[in-house]
Amino acid sequence: MPDFSHFAAIDWSGAIGERQRGIAVALCDADGGPPRLIHPTRRWTRAEVLEWLLHEMPLGTLVGVDLGISLPFADRNAFFPGWDASPRDARALWAMVDQICRNDEHLSATSFVDHPEASHYFRRHGGREGRHFSASGHGGGQGRFRVTEHAQRHSGCKPYSNFNLVGAAQVGKSSLTGMRMLHRLDRRLPIWPIDPLPSQGSALVEIYTSLAAIAAHRSPGKSKMRSYDELNEALITLGSPPLRTNTPITDHSADALLTAVWLRNTASREELWHPPDMTDAIACTEGWTFGAI
Repeated sequence: MPDFSHFAAIDWSGAIGERQRGIAVALCDADGGPPRLIHPTRRWTRAEVLEWLLHEMPLGTLVGVDLGISLPFADRNAFFPGWDASPRDARALWAMVDQICRNDEHLSATSFVDHPEASHYFRRHGGREGRHFSASGHGGGQGRFRVTEHAQRHSGCKPYSNFNLVGAAQVGKSSLTGMRMLHRLDRRLPIWPIDPLPSQGSALVEIYTSLAAIAAHRSPGKSKMRSYDELNEALITLGSPPLRTNTPITDHSADALLTAVWLRNTASREELWHPPDMTDAIACTEGWTFGAI
């Protein structure tokens, strides 16, 4: 396991548009100091996050990104059962999403969810539910889940299917736009567990910020923090010094700040890198959420 010098957390967004209110980037070092926001007044673009990961992030950083790095595969032995173009693994899925969305600006993924074949697998706005949305293929229900999302439930979270694009808590749009970013990293940053954890240097993992909130004794229903009082109480619970700043805070920046500290606390836990239900096949197709066991 690398001896990481820094820990970063990125609250991601799949919203339409160039500059995103919902993106926040936080960083803390391994020495135990408080976390800080990177460019705290910036409305990030997804392309700027990609540039930060490749060229500005400190060497030796474990960075978590709050999105689903893949789609369900294990339940049907395919991402898109019945479609002969269904990719074989996560990297091929990222390439497919990026190729179909090549003309979509700002790393958006509108062309993929509106694709004449891919759209059959998603639940979209306006009551449009694809005929392959559910696990049974007959429609209705919550949609299909990855194995790691079942583990998230066991950890106290309330995950949504990445095939669901409806509702304030959905993560499908974030996941699809994130896949375009992951594809463009082009193996320059290892992405666990699709790539093996390197012996040194930086690595990227999928995170679920609710896991950090639960560790700070906040319930899943009250995981969002919108004031420094709430955030500092959670940081102190995780053993971090509180923040002393007047920079405006949002629930997105609070999530990123707390989760950076949580990564620092948990990165040395060997069992989190070897979840019992994560096989080699699941690692290369569905990926995993760091901390879900």
